[in-house]
Amino acid sequence: MKEKVLNNRKNGMTVLLLVIAAYVLAVAGIVVGGMNGIPALIIGCIVVLCVGWIPLCGLVILKPQEALVLTLFGKYVGTLKDHGFYFVNPFCSSINPAAKTRLNQSGDVNHASASHSDSGRNAALNLNTTFSLESANKRISLKLMTLSNNRQKINDCLGNPVEISIAVTWRIVDTAKAVFNVDNYKEFLSLQCDSALRNIVRLYPYDIAPGVDTTGDGIADEGSLRGSSEIVAERIRNEIQEQVNEAGIEIVEARITYLAYATEIAAVMLQRQQASAIIDARKMIVDGAVGMVEMALERLNENEMITLDEERKAAMVSNLLVVLCGNHDAQPIVNTGSLY
Repeated sequence: MKEKVLNNRKNGMTVLLLVIAAYVLAVAGIVVGGMNGIPALIIGCIVVLCVGWIPLCGLVILKPQEALVLTLFGKYVGTLKDHGFYFVNPFCSSINPAAKTRLNQSGDVNHASASHSDSGRNAALNLNTTFSLESANKRISLKLMTLSNNRQKINDCLGNPVEISIAVTWRIVDTAKAVFNVDNYKEFLSLQCDSALRNIVRLYPYDIAPGVDTTGDGIADEGSLRGSSEIVAERIRNEIQEQVNEAGIEIVEARITYLAYATEIAAVMLQRQQASAIIDARKMIVDGAVGMVEMALERLNENEMITLDEERKAAMVSNLLVVLCGNHDAQPIVNTGSLY
């Protein structure tokens, strides 16, 4: 299905004024016909009063970034996209299969409140007609919208369950595809987001892991959900875009909004991270302590302040390492006697 944009003239106000003028003339004609005894004039004016409301069903008001998909007796007529006050065929009907679908996204409002507000505006303009009430709920938003699905529990490439959620920014670029190619474009988008999220997350570990190929080139890399969030989000966006092209939807951006280990393994993984951090810190402390001991021995030998045999050097190295690598401050013991 190919979108056909209608370039109708915005003559809604003209038609509205003509209908009002026709009603005024019809009422005046009935009065004149009754006073002068002209039955034909009275009958003609009554007919005008009975069918004069039909053109009002073709009056449509579109706000900026709104579209209306029109069909006539089941045939696709075209799409109105530009904002303004239009007059269309009164027998055309508007189509939006996702009008009543409510997702966790921007742009979704309460159906009842929308109906009341739209009918109130139409009443103020004498447009409280069946078509106006229907089209108020059948307009398609062309604005940027953000879809935030619920958190999902997915196993990463190492089998660890993680909880993750994404926010997808999207918009409709082809109204005909969105309406006619899929049953409900909002639900279709939501399902494709869940599917793409699972397909991409299972390729990555939560944190950097050795021997893991996340790109599919056969070479191990350092990709991870936590450290490569932008790359993961871009791959998710591309995956979703491939699936929703037939629905006339453009995926502008996808972002990870929540990422954590699942509750059943979160405590264990936290202990693992703490142990890894402690090992790294200890390694750094030992490397620094060994360097300081080497420097101390070199300075003593250069200045020839004291001559130590191998046994005394070993004792000095042991004491310095204990002091430098200990968790607590050293408690020195002062020996006032002989060393021997």
